[in-house]
Amino acid sequence: MLFNQGANFKNGAIAAIVAAIVALPVLAETANFGTLTLSPGFESPTAVLRGSTGGSYSLSAIANADRHKNKCLGFATPTPDHIIVLQQKFSKLTLQVNSGGKDTTLLVQGPGNAVRCGDDAGQNKDAGIVDSDWQAGSYRIWVGTLEPGVKSDYTISVQE
Repeated sequence: MLFNQGANFKNGAIAAIVAAIVALPVLAETANFGTLTLSPGFESPTAVLRGSTGGSYSLSAIANADRHKNKCLGFATPTPDHIIVLQQKFSKLTLQVNSGGKDTTLLVQGPGNAVRCGDDAGQNKDAGIVDSDWQAGSYRIWVGTLEPGVKSDYTISVQE
C-alpha cells in the first residue's frame, strides 16, 4: 500500500479547519452599551437604556433618509450604541432620548435594514421616534449629536 503523506496531511488540515469552523459559536452582534429584549406588555421602567454620545461617524453613511423620508442626521460611533430585540411584533413604539436638553439625534436600523430616524421631539432638542409596525427581530440603535465628538450622557425610554 502506498502512503502519500502530503495528500493525507492536506486532507487532515482541511478536515481540521472545517471542524473548527463548524464548532465556532455564532458570533452575536455587540453594542457599545448592551442589548435589551422586549415582549408586548413590558413594564416601562424596565425599558430604559443608558449610554453616552461622542462619535465622529456620520449616521448618514448608514442611511440618508428613513422609510418616512425623515433625514438621518448626526454623528455617533460606527458600532450601534444599543440593540433592542423585539420578541414579537409591536403595533406602535416610542423611543425618547433624554440627555438633559442636549441636541441629540437617533437612528434605528431594524430587520430588512428598515431605518427610522429622529431628531428634535417637539420643543425638546432631544431626539425621539414614534412609529408603528415594528416587526419582531433585532434593532440596532445609534444616538448621535449634530456635531462630531460631543460627549453627553443620556437615557432612552421605550414605551408601547
